[in-house]
Amino acid sequence: MKKALTVTVLAATVLTSCVSKKKYVALEEDYNNTRSNLQQTQVEKERLEEKLNAIEARVADYNSKINSLTEENDQKLEMNELTAMSTANKRKMRETLKNVDPEKLAGAETLEDSINLAVAHNLESQISSGSSEDIDITVDKTVVMINVSDKLLFRSGSHRVSRDAYPLLEKLAEVIKSEPAMEVMIEGHTDSQTMVENSYIQDNWELSVRRATAIVRVLQDRFNVEPDKLIAAGRSSYKPVAGNETKEDRALNRRTRIVILPNLDKFLALLDSEQSAAQPINASNN
Repeated sequence: MKKALTVTVLAATVLTSCVSKKKYVALEEDYNNTRSNLQQTQVEKERLEEKLNAIEARVADYNSKINSLTEENDQKLEMNELTAMSTANKRKMRETLKNVDPEKLAGAETLEDSINLAVAHNLESQISSGSSEDIDITVDKTVVMINVSDKLLFRSGSHRVSRDAYPLLEKLAEVIKSEPAMEVMIEGHTDSQTMVENSYIQDNWELSVRRATAIVRVLQDRFNVEPDKLIAAGRSSYKPVAGNETKEDRALNRRTRIVILPNLDKFLALLDSEQSAAQPINASNN
């Protein structure tokens, strides 16, 4: 009996020892896994901190460049040439130039360049209808040139003005009517593709002129622009801005160019964004 009891106690001791060892091994494994995960987390943290530091350095460098360009541009605005402008026009130009892309403004070497940038920026904010990638505004001295992609104005191969273009043309009409001394030339441009055989339009000359005339009629009849301020012209395919070998280049060449010809006083008046602020447009009422 005593022998049997001894064997039972020994067996229980051995079993208890085995269970404790398994627990120890499991705990040790958990510990190693936790330490490994901690090390990986620490490495990831250091990698993210390096990336963050690099981003912050780039942001600081970018802000430094902006500040440098701003200081340079402020100095440009202090040129003696500014004394030839009225105080009101100086103020308007400074306010407008604050919103111009600093890198664009950095390229303005003269007062004329700065005025051109200010006028172009102001007109773009007044005329663009959420499709600025299809509208390009440039200024050369006191001549404002607005290039509008044909996809905003016409259906393919047609000279009928799309109703989707009415909001844009209404804003343009408001700008034209705001300054009585303005004259506006509408130029139609096409790609080099020939007309479909037996088409009712003879060639690209006719299509470009018809499109220019269609825009003029909308400005006059629908938006009440005085007809003596309007000029219709067609340039066919002979003034391309790109090649005609690819679909994308041909799309660039199909455009309408709107040329605004104000005198100098009226040109400077285009700096005033408040006088030409566009009202909400409801094309369905037109």
